[in-house]
Amino acid sequence: MIDDVAKDTLHRRLRRDREALLWKLDGLPEHDARRPLTATGTNLLGLVKHVATVEARYFGEVFDRPSPEPLCRWQDSDGSDHWAAEDESRDEIIAFYRRTWDHADATIDALALDTPGHVPWWSDPYPNTTLLAVMVHVLGETIRHTGHADILRETVDGRTGVRAENEQPVDEEARAAHFAKIERSATAGLTEAQPTRH
Repeated sequence: MIDDVAKDTLHRRLRRDREALLWKLDGLPEHDARRPLTATGTNLLGLVKHVATVEARYFGEVFDRPSPEPLCRWQDSDGSDHWAAEDESRDEIIAFYRRTWDHADATIDALALDTPGHVPWWSDPYPNTTLLAVMVHVLGETIRHTGHADILRETVDGRTGVRAENEQPVDEEARAAHFAKIERSATAGLTEAQPTRH
C-alpha cells in the first residue's frame, strides 16, 4: 500500500515538472529557445532535449526496456544532448520528449518500486539499483533542469512561474525596486564585512 502511494506521489510530481519544463518554451521566438544563455552554452531547448534523453535512458536501458527512439551516445563529448542541432526543430524535440514520457510512464506503471535495474554508467559499487531510486534520480534531474530553465526564461523576457495559470503580470517598477533593495543590502554587507584595520 505505501509503495503504491510513494510511486503515485513521485510519478505525479514528475508529470507536473515535465509540463513546467516545456512551459518554459511557451511563446518564445525560435532563436531565444535555441540560443546559448550562459558561458557554458546552456539553452532552453537543449535542457528539454537533455531531460528527454535522461528519461529515455533511465526508464529504458536500466530496466531492459530500451527506448524505441534513436538516442545520441550517452554524454557525447560534444554535449550533443544539451543543444538543438540545425536540423532538429523545436517541434521534433518536444515530440521526442512527449514520446519519452509515454515510454517512461509505461515502465513506471509496469514495474514495482523494488524492481532491480542496472545503470552501467554509474560507477561501482552503485550500478545496481531499483525503480524507486531511478524515479527519485530522474525527478531530481528534472527539477534541477527546470530550475535552470526558470532562470534562463526570466533572463530572456522576465517570465517566471511553474505554469500559465499561476503566472502574474510583470510589474517592472516593483521588480526594479526589489532588485535595487537587494543590491543595496549586498553592497552594505560587503562594507560591513571588511575587517577593521588598526
